[in-house]
Amino acid sequence: MNKLTLQPLKAAYLIHGEEELLRIEAADAIRSAARSQNFGEREVMVVEAGFEWSSIIGATQSVGLFADKKLLEIHISSGKPGKEGSIVLQQLAENLPDDICIILLLAKMERLQTQTKWFQSWSKNATVIEAKAIGQAALPQWVKKRLKNQNLDISDDALALFVEKVEGNLLAAQQEIDKLALIHPHGHLVTLTDAQNAVANVARFDVLQLASTWMKGDTKRLLLLLDGLTAGENEPVLLLWALSEDIRTLLRLLAAFKQGKSVNELRQSLRLWGEKQTLAPLAARRIGAKRLLAALQVCARIDRQIKGAEKGIAWTEIKHLLLSLAC
Repeated sequence: MNKLTLQPLKAAYLIHGEEELLRIEAADAIRSAARSQNFGEREVMVVEAGFEWSSIIGATQSVGLFADKKLLEIHISSGKPGKEGSIVLQQLAENLPDDICIILLLAKMERLQTQTKWFQSWSKNATVIEAKAIGQAALPQWVKKRLKNQNLDISDDALALFVEKVEGNLLAAQQEIDKLALIHPHGHLVTLTDAQNAVANVARFDVLQLASTWMKGDTKRLLLLLDGLTAGENEPVLLLWALSEDIRTLLRLLAAFKQGKSVNELRQSLRLWGEKQTLAPLAARRIGAKRLLAALQVCARIDRQIKGAEKGIAWTEIKHLLLSLAC
């Protein structure tokens, strides 16, 4: 976050998004600015089951005896305040107090959640900071920039190794960057040997990352993700479920296209968010209905293997199926 935007602090900030590190850093930046601007009191409220929403109204109406200004943090990890909470949050956004800076901290918000009245009110009246995911393509530059902030440079081969090992886990990536900064002096060029010795294998191989990979036909990355999942001793049940759902989605897409429907018409009903909006139609046409139906039959066989009703190694079958869909 640019520090200039925090001088002076605004009345309210809405922080949300899937990257935990970026949410943490945004909140820390606001807290630091509050301290420098003589906010003498800080109150943290965590919304959990049974939370008394009236307490938020009380917190906004009182500032400590020895403080001119107050920082109030409201943490809602679920992003779902419920009926009563929605009313309180909307009223709060539309009547922000003068002597209090409010931070509303949320995790990743689904599309429907961002369309609620209370969220729209906050978007209109507060400064919104979205902690978007750092994708595979953007991660190398993100790492280089962070290392530069620590007065370090990195060779291309070391950067490639670093990105491979920390992919999908920005918190761990930042920890590794901090480690390199402690080990090496300012101006040091991090080499491949440096990276091999210092960077832990902290990649978070997420099952849900596979969809965009096989849909775009990236077999090299697909194998990397599968190796990470099998090495982590993950159960194949979740992966098989996600794969089966994606295959059904592509079949529904093809059927809808025959009826003359567009992707925009289908986006919400088929949950085509993010990259899937572009990749799913391309994959559906590339693979075709015949191969997709055959893939569903393979999924059924793998399910029986997982349950012990049929011989075979589920992970091997999944690997072969995904590679066939990617080609």
